[in-house]
Amino acid sequence: MSARILIVGASHAGVQLAAALRDGGHDGPITVVGAEPHLPYHRPPLSKAYLDGAATVASLALRPASFYEAKGIELLLGTRIEKIDAFAGVALTEDGAELHFDRLALATGSRVRRLAVPGADLAGVVYLRDLEDAEQLKQRLPGVRRAVVVGGGFIGLEAAAVLAQRGVEVSVVEAGPRLMGRATTPTLSGWFAELHQRRGVSVHLGAGVVALRGESAVDSVVLDDGAVLPADLVVVGIGVEPRVELAEQLGLAVDGGIVVDERARTSDPEIVAVGDATVMPHPLDRTSGVRLESVQNATDQAAVGAATLLGTERLHQAVPWFWSDQFDVKLQMAGAPRGHDQVVLRGSLEGDSFTLLLYRQGQLVGCECVNAAADFVAVRRALAAGVTLDPDLARDPDVRLKTLL
Repeated sequence: MSARILIVGASHAGVQLAAALRDGGHDGPITVVGAEPHLPYHRPPLSKAYLDGAATVASLALRPASFYEAKGIELLLGTRIEKIDAFAGVALTEDGAELHFDRLALATGSRVRRLAVPGADLAGVVYLRDLEDAEQLKQRLPGVRRAVVVGGGFIGLEAAAVLAQRGVEVSVVEAGPRLMGRATTPTLSGWFAELHQRRGVSVHLGAGVVALRGESAVDSVVLDDGAVLPADLVVVGIGVEPRVELAEQLGLAVDGGIVVDERARTSDPEIVAVGDATVMPHPLDRTSGVRLESVQNATDQAAVGAATLLGTERLHQAVPWFWSDQFDVKLQMAGAPRGHDQVVLRGSLEGDSFTLLLYRQGQLVGCECVNAAADFVAVRRALAAGVTLDPDLARDPDVRLKTLL
């Protein structure tokens, strides 16, 4: 009998791993266990298309139910794994059921960081990680006049844009000195701050939340400088934490996430891990561990994990890329820009379309593209091929980047 494979986590990475195993020829049992009761779904639209009504629950599904039936993939939804004995090949669910396996994959994902201040449990304080969060927020939108978004990262800014477009008076509170500070250049951060302000969003940088006030529901947010922001809705988007409890229980290496190598192998080479919960060598520069929270990385790493389980050689070398939709702006980013020492502006910051090319010691390492899809595609190709683009030529917006490859 072919190996029984258990995938813990019905995340994007978990589903892609199961699909890749079948596509790779695995004919044994595959079981995917997920804590949520819904069919596995796309998360990025929750703060964008689903929130503004352009997407439905049905349209969010990663695959229809018929896909799992046709591929012979068993889905156990609304089920949480409490304990795993890797030596015995048994996983125990919270209701006491035993799941037997020969090979194990962890795709446990991440959870939202909670706001730890007085009043954080008031009604009207919402998060935006899963479908229940998004539905709760969507149900509260009618009648909301003033909202405070805590956190100036992608999720917070996407939610702020949707709220502002609905006519809500929105304030964004960010503890750091700039928006999207961990992911983007200062130039891009500043441009997006101005974009939100032009669209009516009040941006508070270097500001911490010390309390939320209200009787039964939130009515205001108190900042560390004493300012009080009225609010009948508070959206919290202050990051996520990887779910590593099962990995720790199994004795696997954990350091800011489940540590894996370029083949998605954990410190126990018989166990693979994929998706948001993992820390891996950067696919491009092989520097110290990085945790990439993106659909693209989940897909690429799942393919690598499937190859490892199937006993074939495949390294994770895909170019990382990310995107964000805010108002009518599409931001697309690619590469390994950490430690870049040169930024080349292509186009004008005064317009609504431009590209920032990022270099390290003369080598192209990444890009930030605002409404510039052709530039984004060209840079991804260059990074995948390991070639650079002459910065003096690339800065000219009349020169098509693809001609420099």
